[in-house]
Amino acid sequence: MNEARLPWTQISSKSYQAMASVNATLAKSTLGPQLVELVQSRVSQLNGCAFCLDMHTRILRESGEGWQRINSLSTWRETGLYSARERAALNWAETMTRLSDHSGQDAAFGALKLQFSDQEIVELSWTIALINGWNRMAIGMRAPVIEKPIA
Repeated sequence: MNEARLPWTQISSKSYQAMASVNATLAKSTLGPQLVELVQSRVSQLNGCAFCLDMHTRILRESGEGWQRINSLSTWRETGLYSARERAALNWAETMTRLSDHSGQDAAFGALKLQFSDQEIVELSWTIALINGWNRMAIGMRAPVIEKPIA
């Protein structure tokens, strides 16, 4: 296990609080907390952010999400466990996280438009942008995952 590099949340507390404030605003969006957590978990998987994946998986469990859907999140395309709305959001999350791959962006956005209002698309996009930022800080600063049981 690697030790944290710097106490980044204290060193730049104003920036940390600003990000946390945006997070709090998005948590109250019409997207619903379950969808937000699914998206944040998937993006954290893609980025390899152990700290954020652990945190968002715990939140999903605490909110009643089942293990099968959590465990299948990395293979969401191959299962029928996710709704059309969730699938569109997960696809958009992957598209916005893997920015160098421009193929499929228009199709991903088209699928999104079928499931979400313009307001929700923007809120979802902000959610994805924010979790990508959190992932980069947690990975770069080596935010540690503390071993503890998950219910």
